[in-house]
Amino acid sequence: MNGTWMAFVESNTTGTGREFCAAARARGLRPVLLARDPGRYPYAAEDAVDTRLLDTCDPDAVLRALTGLTADGGLAGVTSSSEYYVATAARAAAALGLPGPDGAAVADCRAKDVQRERLRRAGVPVPAFEAVADAAAAVAAAESLGHPVVLKPVSGSGSVGVRLCRDADESRRWARRLLDDGANARILVEEAVHGPEFSVETFDGEVVTVVAKHVGPTPYFVETGHDVPAAAPRSTTHALGETALHALSALGLGWGAAHTELRWSAGGPVVIEVNPRLAGGMIPVAVRAALGLDLVDAVVARAAGLPAAAPGTGAGHAAVRFVRATHEGRVRAVRGLRAAAAAPGVLAARASTAPGRDLRITHSFQDRLACVVAAAPAPVQAVRRAVAAADLIEVDVEPVPAPHPSRERAATP
Repeated sequence: MNGTWMAFVESNTTGTGREFCAAARARGLRPVLLARDPGRYPYAAEDAVDTRLLDTCDPDAVLRALTGLTADGGLAGVTSSSEYYVATAARAAAALGLPGPDGAAVADCRAKDVQRERLRRAGVPVPAFEAVADAAAAVAAAESLGHPVVLKPVSGSGSVGVRLCRDADESRRWARRLLDDGANARILVEEAVHGPEFSVETFDGEVVTVVAKHVGPTPYFVETGHDVPAAAPRSTTHALGETALHALSALGLGWGAAHTELRWSAGGPVVIEVNPRLAGGMIPVAVRAALGLDLVDAVVARAAGLPAAAPGTGAGHAAVRFVRATHEGRVRAVRGLRAAAAAPGVLAARASTAPGRDLRITHSFQDRLACVVAAAPAPVQAVRRAVAAADLIEVDVEPVPAPHPSRERAATP
């Protein structure tokens, strides 16, 4: 298998993107990254990953690049660690006769309104919702559903653009903000479901584990950490797992990895959304630490048509905690990563920012500046280790100086 290519269409900018290429190499494959701007992924240069520069939004360009790889040593498979390119990779795999999920099902799943309607028709518990294309319709939908409601883009990930709106004024303002963004032709207005959050990680239609999810304060939904597996009653995790499998079946999914997000409401599990991909947020690293199962390797092996590896031995429990931006400015220094990495039980301590970068508060995954994954035999101990290690990481941020008036005048033609 040496010399055979394993292609990745774009990548996560944080989390497990780097690990996909490492997993391919460990399998004796040559990773190659297809990207519009390979510089967005510093690990590609640091790890000497081959890259191909092309318009990855053009399916024909992707297919041409993959066909070239087939002629140049052979192509074992193609996949993506990016939410936005999983459908592109799936359709390309089908065109080349390579293993992959149903590309049409994946594409439909990524449209939240289409996904939600299919789940509702199949009897999967979901929030009441309405898809709208203007602010007035958003307010009318919110009033009909009853405030508070959640507004979000119909396509997206990482909590980008997701907000709880408590009254008509908030719904109107947030709808206008989302719709004024050229990327959002429609938005989703949905009932606010209350209760603890979980995700169900599945692979080939089987539940791998149920994860407890922690989020920051409303009105936003930024993930602040994860606990693997969730410290919840068995009856609760069983119901969550069964509901996730019902959702996958309704959507025509089940091949490879999926990440289903749910809330445990007063009436039981409610599916918030199904993501037809491996989880982000360092959850795969925590799953490997806790359970001994390498989901990144499993995704690469499945896409390349290779046998799955036998699970190893895990610590029993793992926790992920993030260091988040609290104010905007320019990063001056990132301190404490080595100390965090050396702390008891820590498996990973990584920064997703660097000195010189400008920070803007987005109320999304982009506000996460660093993360820690820690493991332990008991759930409380894993959480304490992750929190203590994350507290060792400091990101120094300084104000960005305003342009000097004389320089600004000099630059004006």
